[in-house]
Amino acid sequence: MEEFYNKTYDEAMKILGVSNKGLNDRDVAERRQKYGFNELEQAARQSFVQVFFEQFTDFLVIILLVAAGISILLGKLESSIVILVVVVLNAILGTVQHIKAQQSLDSLKALSAPTAKVLRNGQKVEIPSRELVVGDIVYLDAGDYISADGRILETHSLQVNESSLTGESESVLKISDPIYEERPVIGDRRNMVFSGSYVTYGRAVVLVTAIGMDTEIGKIANLLETAKDKKTPLQVSLDDFGKKLALIIMIICALVFVLDVFRGRDMVESFMFGVSLAVAAIPEALSSIVTIVLALGTQKMANQNAIVRKLHGVEGLGSISVICSDKTGTLTQNKMTVKKVFIDNKVVDCDCLQRCDALFKKFMKMALLCNDVTITHEKEIGDPTEVALVSLGKAWGLDELTVREDHARLDEVPFDSDRKLMSTLNGLGQKAVMITKGAPDVLLPRANKIETSQGVKTLTPVHRKEIESINRTFSMDGLRVLAFAYKEMEAGDCIDVQDEDGLTFLGLVAMMDPLRPESRQAVARCKEAGIKPVMITGDHKVTACAIAKELGILEDESQAMEGYELEGMSDEQLEDRVGDVSVYARVSPEHKIRIVRAWQRKGNVVAMTGDGVNDAPALKQADIGVAMGITGTDVAKDAAAMVLADDNFSTIVKAIAYGRSIFANIKNSIKFLLSGNTAGIISVLYASIAALPAPFAPVHLLFINLLTDSLPAIAIGLEPHNPNVMKERPRDINTPILNKGFVKGIIIEGLLIAFATMAAFHLGMSSGGVGVAKTMAFATLCLSRLFHGFNCRSEESIFSVGVFSNKFVWFAAIIGCLLLTAVLNIKPLMTVFEIAPLTGPQTGYVYGLSLMPLAAVQIYKSLFVHKPYGKSATVLR
Repeated sequence: MEEFYNKTYDEAMKILGVSNKGLNDRDVAERRQKYGFNELEQAARQSFVQVFFEQFTDFLVIILLVAAGISILLGKLESSIVILVVVVLNAILGTVQHIKAQQSLDSLKALSAPTAKVLRNGQKVEIPSRELVVGDIVYLDAGDYISADGRILETHSLQVNESSLTGESESVLKISDPIYEERPVIGDRRNMVFSGSYVTYGRAVVLVTAIGMDTEIGKIANLLETAKDKKTPLQVSLDDFGKKLALIIMIICALVFVLDVFRGRDMVESFMFGVSLAVAAIPEALSSIVTIVLALGTQKMANQNAIVRKLHGVEGLGSISVICSDKTGTLTQNKMTVKKVFIDNKVVDCDCLQRCDALFKKFMKMALLCNDVTITHEKEIGDPTEVALVSLGKAWGLDELTVREDHARLDEVPFDSDRKLMSTLNGLGQKAVMITKGAPDVLLPRANKIETSQGVKTLTPVHRKEIESINRTFSMDGLRVLAFAYKEMEAGDCIDVQDEDGLTFLGLVAMMDPLRPESRQAVARCKEAGIKPVMITGDHKVTACAIAKELGILEDESQAMEGYELEGMSDEQLEDRVGDVSVYARVSPEHKIRIVRAWQRKGNVVAMTGDGVNDAPALKQADIGVAMGITGTDVAKDAAAMVLADDNFSTIVKAIAYGRSIFANIKNSIKFLLSGNTAGIISVLYASIAALPAPFAPVHLLFINLLTDSLPAIAIGLEPHNPNVMKERPRDINTPILNKGFVKGIIIEGLLIAFATMAAFHLGMSSGGVGVAKTMAFATLCLSRLFHGFNCRSEESIFSVGVFSNKFVWFAAIIGCLLLTAVLNIKPLMTVFEIAPLTGPQTGYVYGLSLMPLAAVQIYKSLFVHKPYGKSATVLR
């Protein structure tokens, strides 16, 4: 394979047959045919058939299959057929659940897939990274993931983290010159970039030399950490609970088996009954139901612009007690518009600028040159602040591409959040001029001259005081301010951060980023839900306070803190103070992680928003890291548990509401499964202890297991979002789902259903004998569990949440009732399921008793369950 580290710019371009305009559509099609898509080969996914047969590896299913085999040997063909039908139908349901959950997660993964900026047909466009081909010219900026190997054609202070390949966490400073060493190691190929690494600083133009399995990371793909789906804490907890429950049930089944044999019942029948009871009692669908409800829930959230990348994020959402949010683009619209300009010692409204003003024209040209944004008919690519400057230039008849072509960029020092400055070196006429823009409080101390319409003068203390006053006024009006200055350099010079001194001040530009219309309401909902909203911004304190007050985040300016104050605090001091601070101004990304930890040490669950490379540590530290989908870097998205497709604060609040609802639905599904199974166990135990005949035939328990477990449980998991969940306090993440109160509710509801079941059994014994008694007990348990699905929809009465608001529960109940009616009335099915004919009154008793648990629970909820929705939850401090 051709090596490119020892090739010059022209040689690399010639070998790959690329022009300075990039590839055209025909080139791309030919190269895709030759090289394929830019993706690593993945382990073959299990087919539908493999997933189906995997369902038969469960220990309980193996027991059932053994039982079916024994039944065939003993001549009980009907029982074995029913067992096999139940096993196969459960396997089909499990397979469908697995496939649907996988499809749902795949679609979420596709939504957050990385993209690349490339030059095609002479135009800079953004494409999915998998569509890169060899020969593409790619533009890299700070925060971008590098998705293919490439030769650097042009670099501006590019630094890349290559830890995924080399293990070295320190970023590598890249160059564009050829390297003529003999087979240098990857870490020494400083003029190359490699797939799997990411840009931490600067920018570059790169020629793609290898994609997919031909990249360096593709060659060692088998050594990479594979993306295995981890079980969520809830699933781990449920699996652990399920094992303990299975042990208890197996002991109960063994006890029932011994009692039956002791009383003279046929050993084979006793064995079959014990196995059937175990299968009916153990909620084997628990984990798969949690998976599918989480997966379908996350798909719904994705439709609301909240892309949950990690399933555990859904569990954490309901526990969030603090949201630390960036201001720009999250609480505001991120559509900067220039409102005012301070130039020539006066403030001018944008609409009143004179087109013939030579000084402003110079100012405007410099604003377009010290700027990386391009605006095409399709989209704006770049920072919103720079977009505002380019838009103003277009309004003045200045096209950014034309201006940049006339005054070529010779060198640059990219912007970074620590320096708060950006500088470019451009050719202006016969001179080389360094143009610097940045925060006024950082740039002004570096200036010693000022240019006005009267020429360049010394920047006096009077000038400084006036500029500082204007900057303060702009900031108090909620405007974002940028300062511009320049410095003439010698021809052939390169620039670095040391050159950003001795500048000539040119002017200030004040921009407004309007609040999102929904932000104020979202903040109010946060407070109502017991969540403390905290605003973090790089803006001045006065600007931040003005906006925070308008949003309802800030009540008093004593609740605002600046970065330098935070810098001077110890972790203990910050922990003492953090509960009283609602606004952090002039904060760097490094401060965010301290803020998160301080809240966490106070026992809070923290959501933190971020978009830059430097935000990644704070996003990982936060319980729920939230990355911006539009302005966020790939690094930030990868570190986050959730990505906002619309960069909107209100979407976080919506996601929390959905997260709370999804968790409540899962809890209700679990309650449904366990309370129904508890009823079956109690019924059998009662009959065994009271020396009564077995209340169910084995096929009854198998039918109940098939009919009243998975479908109603999934239907409960699809309960519509309840907006009232945002009037409760955040859930304590350390409180187990299966706590004493929850288990107590399961047992009480299980006792109610068991009481109705055994009442039906006794009525059957007195009116028709054992066969009728078993049929009535079977039908009552079946119907009671189907009706109990309505009880488990919510902690409130169904009349509070809407009787018909969940159509899926109705579908599950209707299908169950129709199947049960068929079994009770169709002769061949009656024979298979050991059903005795019921009279009209007996059928009436079955339905009446089946409705009793539903009525009892609903009456109790209507009278005694009152959610505290009238008052707002207390916001944590």
